[in-house]
Amino acid sequence: MTDYPYPLLDRPSMIWTKQTDKTTDLKVHEWIETVGDSLPNWQNYDVTILGVPLSKSSISTSAASDNPDAMRQVWKSFGTYNLDEDIDLATLKAIDLGNVKQHATDISYTHQQIGQAMTAMRKHHPHTFPVVMGGDHSITAMLIKGWKQAHPDETVGILQLDTHFDLRDLNVFGPANGTPIRNLIESGTVEGQHVHNIGLHGFFNAKELKDYADETGVHYTTMKQTRKKGVDTVIKRALEKLNDQVDTIYLTVDMDVLDITHNPAAPAATPGGMYTEELFEAVQIAGEHPKVKAMDMVCLDPRKDVGEMAVKSAVHTMLSFLTGYCKR
Repeated sequence: MTDYPYPLLDRPSMIWTKQTDKTTDLKVHEWIETVGDSLPNWQNYDVTILGVPLSKSSISTSAASDNPDAMRQVWKSFGTYNLDEDIDLATLKAIDLGNVKQHATDISYTHQQIGQAMTAMRKHHPHTFPVVMGGDHSITAMLIKGWKQAHPDETVGILQLDTHFDLRDLNVFGPANGTPIRNLIESGTVEGQHVHNIGLHGFFNAKELKDYADETGVHYTTMKQTRKKGVDTVIKRALEKLNDQVDTIYLTVDMDVLDITHNPAAPAATPGGMYTEELFEAVQIAGEHPKVKAMDMVCLDPRKDVGEMAVKSAVHTMLSFLTGYCKR
């Protein structure tokens, strides 16, 4: 074995035994492969799944570090066939790479590891689509910086589904889950005008953050505006604008964009957010767009979950996105 994917990454701690030779009517845990003792032929794969179990950098108390394995645990509850779209995800080849290595106390070191992991993915299998299971939202800044390290000449835009701007002051909070978008803007990695945030609502963002968004050109559509215009319309318009401006669109889904009744497990769960069907539609539309080249799901604390509703919603979000990807 080379140093990639191991020992750069940790093998998945949750590995399903594949107990079928079927190629159709598979459960998700039967479909997603894991890396064995020999180096895979990366050309055989379309999608690479990576866990980033970091939540020490979360402003609010969070066990989002448990989420990657929690999502793996409920793969058994889903089939690969999407009845709504008459699409079987088993036409794609997907492999679980495991998790980015974590340091027990050094968040900066772990952040470096996250960036290196994305850069390595782009080096070793640039044709595969990276799907990342977080972790808190601080990881998004590191993943996009890792992408830029691998593709320095690309212009990257962000489609962000979120209750929050995530534009808090880095001088106050550092590279935490409330600052990733500001981190990317102030580091020159992404231009503010290339960020589209959809799902903001209610009483959960300070006026100074809106002012910063306006000053830096960040585009945003509140949940109230999104419902009036239609989720599909708003997502498509954001993608159209980004398509004309950037080479790569990165989709980041903060699971706290969901209403608290649909996702009680977000560390910052709030009333007034998206419903699951709206989120699933939004990510499927994003999955269909050819310039969307990576995605993550962040800020989900399984320890606060009720009957696995939030973790299952996260897996459904991943599968809905991949449904769109299949339709390209």
